[in-house]
Amino acid sequence: MGAKLSGSGGGKYAIEQNSEINVTPFVDVMLVLLIIFMVAAPLATVSVEVKLPRAVAPPQQNPPKPIYISIQSDGDVFVGDFRTDVMSLGEELTGQIGRRNPAEERIYIRADQQTRYGDFMQVMNALQDNGFYSVALVGEDQST
Repeated sequence: MGAKLSGSGGGKYAIEQNSEINVTPFVDVMLVLLIIFMVAAPLATVSVEVKLPRAVAPPQQNPPKPIYISIQSDGDVFVGDFRTDVMSLGEELTGQIGRRNPAEERIYIRADQQTRYGDFMQVMNALQDNGFYSVALVGEDQST
């Protein structure tokens, strides 16, 4: 009781192959979308005239280059790419920020997973002793 879909013979169940694409539904959809946009476009324009004042804002300064402090697992401290020690950390940072206020500077700390808590706290205490209170901790993003 199966139907013969292809092959030779022109029996009662033979189906002819049609290789033409029917574009009529595509054209119908495109015409409907065109009419919708033609009707909606005038509604989206503002017809009330308002004389707006000029906005003159002073140009914003570029944010300063971020300062990174890295602490390795053996306790070595780096400011940027240069090695330093905890005692001279404040002088290094003050030299990098120039005349800017240390309390407004954001310092980024990157520490190895195996860093001792005591080494980390020495760096934090040195930052606070020199007026750097805005500290951000950098971690690895685990989202995929």
